[in-house]
Amino acid sequence: MTDTGRPGLHACQWPAPDGVRACFTTRRGGGSRGPFQGFNLAAHVGDDPADVAANRSLLRRRLPAEPCWLEQVHGSLVVPAEGAAAAPPVADGSFTRRRHVVCGVLTADCLPLLMCDAAATQVAAIHAGWRGLTAGVIEAGLATFAAGDTVHAWIGPAIGAAAYEIGEEVREALAAHPSAPGAAFGAGRAGHWHADLAMLARARLEYAGVRSVSGGEWCTASDRARFFSYRRDGPTGRQASLIWLA
Repeated sequence: MTDTGRPGLHACQWPAPDGVRACFTTRRGGGSRGPFQGFNLAAHVGDDPADVAANRSLLRRRLPAEPCWLEQVHGSLVVPAEGAAAAPPVADGSFTRRRHVVCGVLTADCLPLLMCDAAATQVAAIHAGWRGLTAGVIEAGLATFAAGDTVHAWIGPAIGAAAYEIGEEVREALAAHPSAPGAAFGAGRAGHWHADLAMLARARLEYAGVRSVSGGEWCTASDRARFFSYRRDGPTGRQASLIWLA
């Protein structure tokens, strides 16, 4: 990770073109307390609203605009980020072709996915847990780009396979997509499997024609000092993944 200058905020390492800015936060820094201790940016998890507001204000100082925060529901809707400040859209992704508009998603085990085109004319941020993957949120995000665009994708911190156990029904739903590699599933306890969300997301991106896929090496559940993890802790905060056109 490369620290951008303030605790808890890091630049994404990927071959994005000049003119695209992308970063993600960790739990380090910030003023939240208790189970949300650190740089929690989510207003819906039970944290003190004043602490969340202070954390968001700290983040805002490093961004060109307030992010397009979403009311994420594990679906496949991806909406324009413009005009979202009045009320968070009920959606699991946003995109923009306007400069200085910040797309972002909040996660604590689900997979954050940032995308841009090679010409630096559009960016998008996607929230993808297993429900979002099976609902087609990655494909919905890619559909917002123009036909023929060369897309770069970055997979952010999410729960790793060793910590992510699922039941047979979830495995069947994830494995139903033609891109799903068998190696993404490992045997767990009786009737359960370990699933690699990053591998599944990468496979879907490549199946859709995306050849430039970066990231995917961080496990939120195994790194308590750096990341929030709902599967590990129950009530907890959320980190953000953010992207914009400079």
